[in-house]
Amino acid sequence: MPKENRKRGKKHKKTQEHSQPSRDTNYDSQNSEHHNRPSWIVPTQESEEAHPEAPFGYVDPDIKAYFRTVDDQIRTWQQERPYEEDQTPDLDPNEARRIFLVAALTEMSGKEKQLATDPDCSVILERMAHSMDDFVRRVLLDSLSGSYEALIKHRFASHVCQTLFITKGIYPSVADSKDKGELRTLTRLILDICEELTPAFTTLVMDPYASHVLRALLLLLSPSSSSTSHKAESNVRSKKSSAWKARQGTMKSVFAENKSHEHVDSTRSVPKEFHDAAARFIRTLKSELSDNEVRALAANKVASPLLQLILEVEADHVPGHNLSVPDENCDEEPEASDYLVTLLRDPTSSHLLETMVSRCPDPAFTILWTTYFQGKLARLATHPVANFVVAKAAERLNPAQLEAALDELNTSWNKVIGTARTGVLRAMIDRACTLRVHENDICQAVCDAFELVEPRDRNRLVSCVLVLKPLREYMATGSTKHGSEDPQKNSKKGNMDTSKEPKVQGALILQSLLRLSEPHCMIVTESITSLPTEDLISLSHNPISSRVIDVLFESETRAFVMSLIGHYHTLVDDRIGSRVGDRCWAFADTYLREKIARSLIVHEQFLVASYFGKFFARNINLYLLQRRPEEWRELQSQSKSSSGSISSPSVVPSAPSATVQRPSSEDAEVSHPSKASKKRRTRPEDEIDAVFNTSLGVKIKRTASLQKSMDQGLQDILGAIRAVPSDDSGRGKRQRKY
Repeated sequence: MPKENRKRGKKHKKTQEHSQPSRDTNYDSQNSEHHNRPSWIVPTQESEEAHPEAPFGYVDPDIKAYFRTVDDQIRTWQQERPYEEDQTPDLDPNEARRIFLVAALTEMSGKEKQLATDPDCSVILERMAHSMDDFVRRVLLDSLSGSYEALIKHRFASHVCQTLFITKGIYPSVADSKDKGELRTLTRLILDICEELTPAFTTLVMDPYASHVLRALLLLLSPSSSSTSHKAESNVRSKKSSAWKARQGTMKSVFAENKSHEHVDSTRSVPKEFHDAAARFIRTLKSELSDNEVRALAANKVASPLLQLILEVEADHVPGHNLSVPDENCDEEPEASDYLVTLLRDPTSSHLLETMVSRCPDPAFTILWTTYFQGKLARLATHPVANFVVAKAAERLNPAQLEAALDELNTSWNKVIGTARTGVLRAMIDRACTLRVHENDICQAVCDAFELVEPRDRNRLVSCVLVLKPLREYMATGSTKHGSEDPQKNSKKGNMDTSKEPKVQGALILQSLLRLSEPHCMIVTESITSLPTEDLISLSHNPISSRVIDVLFESETRAFVMSLIGHYHTLVDDRIGSRVGDRCWAFADTYLREKIARSLIVHEQFLVASYFGKFFARNINLYLLQRRPEEWRELQSQSKSSSGSISSPSVVPSAPSATVQRPSSEDAEVSHPSKASKKRRTRPEDEIDAVFNTSLGVKIKRTASLQKSMDQGLQDILGAIRAVPSDDSGRGKRQRKY
């Protein structure tokens, strides 16, 4: 074999003088003093104190190897389908998995803290927590008691505690349950954890590992705050932590019966003790930190998300929070604070100001709007950070404030569209839709923003809004293809975006406009119906612009469905377009469905050959329409009535897709008894049937349900006959199949 390549550097020769002292020092007795040992020999207790990443000791290598096999097996089960057959056919799948996990839990007993702080085993403990029932979770929480302050500050153990807090099943079940004592004990454990963490709460707020555990604990104590903030769940983990957890694979219960209990806790009532524990955290923060220290937390990346959640908990349980409202008889307006102006433009603390604006009382919001927003909207609406706060504040405007804001931004909409910061515009559209006021002014503001001055230019509203370009800029890029650039036309503006791909901001604006009342939403519907058929199909095939078509069905219009007749085979030949085709079919009444179906008869072969169109062809059932049109119409009317249609034939609301299948053999026998009777007469008649038919003169009519039950009974009898073995030689070859 070739010699190993040596690394570059000076070669050190091993001499006997260097190795001899090590042999002598290793021979020292356990009772020798510390100064007689070499510096590299450290007792076990001292080594643990020198390594804070293992405050409870290291995991034995054999134990770690065992839990790696446990992790591999649980990963395999979590990636399987819910009722896939296990490798042990003699046992129930859930029972086999339960036996395996009981063995792992037995091995884990007494080593919970070491496993939680280990970089490899902590993930395995998180994976096992999703398959634990209430009793096992209670045992695990109890084994960690007394050390939660050290655990939640640990890099790896903090995620284990967080998983235990966010896993479903903490709240008590029904009051008359047989295990209500154990369930109350589990609730008591959560309260004991809160009492253990309360003295160190102010120091844990700034800890980079403990802060996300406190967020999960506050969401557990006060889940009502999570329903008011769409960012509450996302604030539990950072983006880096969420990306790391996503690489660990799916974490869910390995038991089939536990898969339906994922959203049970959202409907459960929270114990009053949990609200008291959350309020105790808030009182501790107020009593131990000064005002300047609390203000400093707002700009901290670690403490700011937790402070947002504390504000929401305070808004739910403490009346008159956040801001002190001055006396109503006081005519002096408060001066603008430099601190809040800084919060408004800071990327981190602006999230906290959004929470303050959305959760503060109405008198306090009026003061905030008058002092910090009114008169400055033209500059704040185009700011890269402050526009999000303005959009959140626009959701609480009253009619007078909304009118004043529209007048103030009248000359700034072009700049808003040019910077693609459309959150303020969309928030004001949604607020006008909620209040049902100033809707005409909102439509005029949108037209001014996209330079749609003339009434005939409004037909291009959808095209301009989707790509977020004014009419003049949109027409300048009309001759270029998607994604291409014309250097001669764009020489003045440099690298101008000439693509016509729909943007999410534009689609959201159109969806908000479609939710306006009837006279005002027509500005969008008329623009959609004026588009050529090719453009309509391209909009329906795009995953962004197709969402606008979905909201279009809520306005109860037939023009869009009628305009696509003759082109449905092209529409449904796409992944997104097939979904739009199903919405059109569910929206149409029986008469309009027949027109759509008859236009597709000539394209039947095209639909059958299409990967996505074949499902739409199976839904409309062209075979039955061509041969028995009356029966097809009856089935369509039944499916439409079952989906909740309105009696008016001209206006039909959107409904879920009704799948129409070909009639079965039983249905065909009921609807056409003459064919069945002809086949019956050709067969030799049974003697008993002949006696009853001749003597009583009764003609037996078999219905579809009776025939089905008789066939099922016959199949059961035949299956029982086949199950009886002829001898004992074949018993070992049969296996149970699921």
